[in-house]
Amino acid sequence: MRSFTVGRAFGIPIKLDLTFLLILPVFAWLIGSQVGLWVDNLNLLWGADLDRAALTAGNLEWILGAVAAVGLFVGVVLHELGHSLVAMRFGFPIESITLWIFGGIARLTEQPEDWKQEFSIAIAGPAVSIALGVVSYLGLLVVPDGLPTVKFLLGYLALMNLTLAAFNLLPGFPMDGGRVLRALLARNRPFSDATQTAAEVGKLFAILLGLFGLFGGNLILIGIAFFIYIGATSEAQQTVMNAAFQDVRVRDVMTAADDLKTVEPDTSVADLMETMFRQRHTGYPVVENGQLVGMVTLDDARQVSEVERDAYTVGDVMSSDLKTIPASDDAMAAFEKLQQHGIGRLLVIDADGELAGLLSRSDLMTAFDIIQKSGRADRITPAEQPVTEREQASR
Repeated sequence: MRSFTVGRAFGIPIKLDLTFLLILPVFAWLIGSQVGLWVDNLNLLWGADLDRAALTAGNLEWILGAVAAVGLFVGVVLHELGHSLVAMRFGFPIESITLWIFGGIARLTEQPEDWKQEFSIAIAGPAVSIALGVVSYLGLLVVPDGLPTVKFLLGYLALMNLTLAAFNLLPGFPMDGGRVLRALLARNRPFSDATQTAAEVGKLFAILLGLFGLFGGNLILIGIAFFIYIGATSEAQQTVMNAAFQDVRVRDVMTAADDLKTVEPDTSVADLMETMFRQRHTGYPVVENGQLVGMVTLDDARQVSEVERDAYTVGDVMSSDLKTIPASDDAMAAFEKLQQHGIGRLLVIDADGELAGLLSRSDLMTAFDIIQKSGRADRITPAEQPVTEREQASR
């Protein structure tokens, strides 16, 4: 998501995604066009005694729609702050809070695996929304009838915040309710098993929600269902990988420097492509006078047209912005770094900053497959390591 920071709260960056800028006016329009309907509902539900004609006169309904939409998303930010402050209390830093098309996301730098901590963090958001709903309702009761616009806004926000809390507590992992479910399941079973169960429940919930949205013609519900399904699948896979790589270091799964082939910066792109074809290898460290100076991949080489590849060298197309990771880091940190930068391999350095090896995405996935099948990380021997990066030494 493309986003920009608009402020900070308790040291946490508050960001707006570009999709939020699209959905906010839509919400404002939807609320404004239905002010009369909302007045009837609030009168029925809260006994607000609002005058429908007065609140829909002139442009007032559009002003109410805009203010109510902003107030709704302020409530979403406070909801996410509830999660964030409890997480920070347990020692989990918050990267940011982002508003986007489907609400808000508080990004934790790492996920708690203690069920009590996760339960507290997950329940904090809905608790804040319930508190906001109660406060708004109490405000509705004490505001004089001479301020109908204020009464309308308080009544609307009371209803919406309580609805937000109730919806988030449904078992749609990775929503709050799904995380509460995982926390309760994790009391007496492994965290990864609890995640798998919560994810399956979440995917079933997403399918039902999507069908409900489809038959009701509600595109927002269909989008939320898709987000829940993808999120549940992704987090379940991530948790399983975390458990598999718990005691695995980068040095255990990397291709060691002794087994690596390198290229020099003055090698022509044509020769590089021939080498890649011959060795079936798509990425090389670039070394000059024994010093690591860059990394070149098949995508880099493809930037040069075929007729010009004899005229261009590796030094012309290589990347000097090297993404490295220490050999002592855990394997999951390497996987997250690959995901973060959208790349296929990392250069591994030793304690002295020298090239120790290369770690590719396929190295990690093959190691994961070995661990899953054998149940033991110590079975990842050099002979079993991925051919993808090692084959260049034997071919």
